[in-house]
Amino acid sequence: MAARKSPEELYEEREKRLRDCIALKVPDRVPIVLTSNYFPARWVGGGMTVADSYYNHEAFRKATIKMITDLEPDIVAPQAGGSGESLAILGPKYFKWAGGGLDKNSLHQFIEGEPLKPEDYDAFIADPGDWTLRTYLPQMWGALEPLSKLPALQSLWGPSSMASRSAAFAAPDVKQAFEALARAGKAEEKHIKATAGLDEELAQLGYPAMQHGMAAAPFDAVSDYLRGMAGTMKDMFRCPDKLLKVCEMILPRSIAQGAMTVNSKRGNPKRIVSALHRGSDGFMSLDHFRKFYWPTLKRLILSMVDLGLVYVPFYEGNWEQRLEILLELPKKNTIARFALTDMARAKAVLGGHSCIMGGVPHTLLQVASPSEVEEYVKKLIKTCGKNGGLIVSTSTGLTHEAKPENVKAMVDAVKKYGKY
Repeated sequence: MAARKSPEELYEEREKRLRDCIALKVPDRVPIVLTSNYFPARWVGGGMTVADSYYNHEAFRKATIKMITDLEPDIVAPQAGGSGESLAILGPKYFKWAGGGLDKNSLHQFIEGEPLKPEDYDAFIADPGDWTLRTYLPQMWGALEPLSKLPALQSLWGPSSMASRSAAFAAPDVKQAFEALARAGKAEEKHIKATAGLDEELAQLGYPAMQHGMAAAPFDAVSDYLRGMAGTMKDMFRCPDKLLKVCEMILPRSIAQGAMTVNSKRGNPKRIVSALHRGSDGFMSLDHFRKFYWPTLKRLILSMVDLGLVYVPFYEGNWEQRLEILLELPKKNTIARFALTDMARAKAVLGGHSCIMGGVPHTLLQVASPSEVEEYVKKLIKTCGKNGGLIVSTSTGLTHEAKPENVKAMVDAVKKYGKY
């Protein structure tokens, strides 16, 4: 009987499997990645709910570890939830979560808004810090509405300016806003204490993490956080120059955020992830994509590659009309993760240029039988796994809606049919 491999050996074996895919070499087997999200709650059962990822952090951490060690995937992305207590203290206006305005087994919801109004572009461009403190935060968080009464940040410059304007900070409601921030901070500290180090703990058990850092596409930062989808779509026609200027403003901030990934303890190579929300076929024309979305995203990716990082863009939605454009990225330096894009088409275009990741619809894991899942994965590997360059994962993060038996069938099928 062969000796069981140590966690250190398994970790390097799995990293090499992924590394070979990135380099477009033929690995020993197709890798399987689990982006676990809220799924651990259903895997362990026993009454655990999605809300536990927000309020029962230690239990959810243990559930995540159990799910991963039971299923034994190659690469993991165990992210879900947050501090429900901290969220409740600050009172978000555009976000709801399980146990915070939603049923205990509901997925979180982002509520579309436009905190940056068209008429605010100039103020934001002139001083994004001041606008964030006195306009953005009061619009986004109920407990922080009084911050709109604070003096402009630039008015605090000078040897005595802060003292002469300090009365604004003594207003009862402003004081309450800062007290709410302090309470939220303490609640977040508890969350961090319970969840910090999960990636390292899993690494010591032999499971590499998919990501070691994040960096948002500039257009998505505007559309997701500032103008909303409707706002950015209108801005492409009504004030395109200002929209482009803000994307250019955000780019160096995204690059700086991504650059911190080089400090990660783990990763060979280190990987940086970004979910691309508004660049797919259904959101804008190819001409608009090339003008508004692609230039800053491409420069962000090139900057990360120059740092020796592997960029892992999650091409949400359908990107079939844009596949040829992705050939402008450096070879063997990205992992193209797809949600709804036809994987055979992606393989045909990107094969020999970039490895591809995805392929298993989350809906299949919700409604199919294990045998149907196995057959689907078998066909996916046969179609897209030739000559390497395929990483199997789900079309989105695993949620509690997936059947445990189907998730197991997916992982087992990759190990059964993915050997080269």
